[in-house]
Amino acid sequence: MAFGIKRQELNDWKKIIDHGGIAFLTHYWLDDRFPGCKTVTKVGCNDLNKLIAWGKKYGLKPEWIHTRKDGYSHFDLIGERQADILKYEGLTEQIWR
Repeated sequence: MAFGIKRQELNDWKKIIDHGGIAFLTHYWLDDRFPGCKTVTKVGCNDLNKLIAWGKKYGLKPEWIHTRKDGYSHFDLIGERQADILKYEGLTEQIWR
């Protein structure tokens, strides 16, 4: 279940994706499959090759992409990997949200 995100934040994420950029969106998220994890970061791009290349920098596999017909395909980052990638990308404000 996702929560703690504003409509404008979602729209901004989609706009970056629509223009071919790599977009980051962090929000609260609870899933019993991942105890102790309370947030997820969706890293999306409408150019799958670009998204795959971005993911390879961090050891993310193409099969981990949540492929969507609406063009908002993305990786879901959680846990320690999420924090490490956000720090490397200079997006620490998303960690502290």
